Amino acid sequence: MRDFFKKYFQGDSVIWTVFFLLCMISIVELYSASSSLAFRASNHAAPMLRHAMFLALGAAIVAGVHMINYKSINKFAYILLVISVLALIYALLRGVNANDAKRWIGVAGIQFQPSEFAKISLLVVVADLISKAKNAEELNKSFLKIVGVTLVICGLICLENLSTACILFGVVFLMMIIGRIPFKKLGMLLGGIAVAILLLIACMHIVPENHRPKAFNRYYTWENRIARFMKHNKDDKDKYVITDENYQVMHGQIAIARGGVIGVFPGNSLERNYLPQAYADYIYAIVVEETGLLGGIFVMALYLFLLFRAGQIAWRCNEPYPSLLVIGLTLMIVIQAMVSMGVTVHLGPVTGQPLPIISRGGTSILVTSVYFGIILSVTRYFKKGKQKTESPETNTTANEPTE
Repeated sequence: MRDFFKKYFQGDSVIWTVFFLLCMISIVELYSASSSLAFRASNHAAPMLRHAMFLALGAAIVAGVHMINYKSINKFAYILLVISVLALIYALLRGVNANDAKRWIGVAGIQFQPSEFAKISLLVVVADLISKAKNAEELNKSFLKIVGVTLVICGLICLENLSTACILFGVVFLMMIIGRIPFKKLGMLLGGIAVAILLLIACMHIVPENHRPKAFNRYYTWENRIARFMKHNKDDKDKYVITDENYQVMHGQIAIARGGVIGVFPGNSLERNYLPQAYADYIYAIVVEETGLLGGIFVMALYLFLLFRAGQIAWRCNEPYPSLLVIGLTLMIVIQAMVSMGVTVHLGPVTGQPLPIISRGGTSILVTSVYFGIILSVTRYFKKGKQKTESPETNTTANEPTE
């Protein structure tokens, strides 16, 4: 058994531990949170079996991807990036409509979100472009390429999923800071985007409704969510009244309040019967309700510890490509987790972001598993390469005659 784990579960043991702990929490909490799905399916095991299957497949993906040398991943990323752009365009035109948003594509009865594949391909491409720049001139060319491809990807995603586009852009921006892109260029980029956003807001309020492009129909959803968030934060008695508009937010807060310090224990949640997305966007509320403040802090600490460990790994790499790859992918996981948890405790407007690995969602679980696999690939192959470079010196020293 020990030889089996050594052979198929190589790489950093801490990253493996975080992944499996998240999977265990997901199984326990989703079994409780998916009661409404079990009721509708008239089968208490069906939703859990489906989720367990995706987690098992995710673990297999992590094990498989971490066997691939991270240096060869960028070759597939450019191809996947082109396919993702085409898939995003197709989703906007002919995608499956769910919750008034066309984020899904159906192929042979299987639905998936092309934005998930666009995220991972973009992050790998950005890491590759920055790492290939050897001087200021090449870095400037890489910056222009990164901005171009990022604006295309984020522009296509934001039409139906603003929060995902913002998180993805934020991660790319942080990668450019870490990659030592000049602050002057980054400032100009932010300034240009700010002007574009202000112009869009002005146009949406000036242009008559019957002349507005259909592509911007989601604009009013974003505006209403922000307005409801700001209204709920006002100090008045109305914010304690549960309405159709704040139904999910209020029941999320009730779930957190019920949890207290130690929680009501797994399986005893009441708010899972009221929260429409208890198994997805708002699963953190169920985690806190059932495991209390201690459980909520533990889950948050897992993601933060993952970021801390990734920082240590990136620091030890001493090469730009693996360092940026590890940091970029980890930031994507952790920032998404922080946004999801922040929305649950009402630190921001509703975004629809799932909690990585823990929330229900096949595409999200599988793609996040690829993130973990690539990170582990870096720890596995970089360590192996380092050992190979050090071994000749060790052998020479060992074979030297003693005086």
